[in-house]
Amino acid sequence: MKIGIDISQLAYPNTGVSNYLLNLVKALIEKNNEDEFVLFYSSLRNKLDRQNLKIKNGSNVKIKEFRLPPTFLDFLWNRLHILPVENFIGDIDVFITSDWTEPPAKKAKKVTILYDLIVYKYPEETHKKTEFNPFKLLISPNIVASQKRKLNWVKKETDKIFCISKATLEDANEILGIEKDRLEVVYPGI
Repeated sequence: MKIGIDISQLAYPNTGVSNYLLNLVKALIEKNNEDEFVLFYSSLRNKLDRQNLKIKNGSNVKIKEFRLPPTFLDFLWNRLHILPVENFIGDIDVFITSDWTEPPAKKAKKVTILYDLIVYKYPEETHKKTEFNPFKLLISPNIVASQKRKLNWVKKETDKIFCISKATLEDANEILGIEKDRLEVVYPGI
């Protein structure tokens, strides 16, 4: 089997999302020598820290690195929902997404990691505005709107959703209306 995983969140090390994803990817690859892994990484400014990942391009692991900003991928995948992930990383059987974007897939089954539903429960705790800073030439994405667009595609297309806790599973069922048979708790490792 060929498994694709979006590891773009590793651009922001030492966050809960990054730590969960890093440990999941390491465990999947260490415990599995039979399947092939294609790791998708995209960040405009941050290069992938391969030493932190401790995974080298090898016989069963390939890393596909792109210099695209998350705001562009949000527009391409969460808004327009065009250009399947296979166009970037080749044919895969399964694609695991995480926090920011939900690309379409040609044939791959889709799995999404769901950390929480704070954008629905406590949107005021999340960055809500698009801000322009002329001194740094940065545009901060509207995280609440971006997450809601992503979760809309997750509801429609994702075959399996890994929830990091029972509370997240219950929220996904109650708030998003996702059937419990598509939800599974996969606790964070240490």
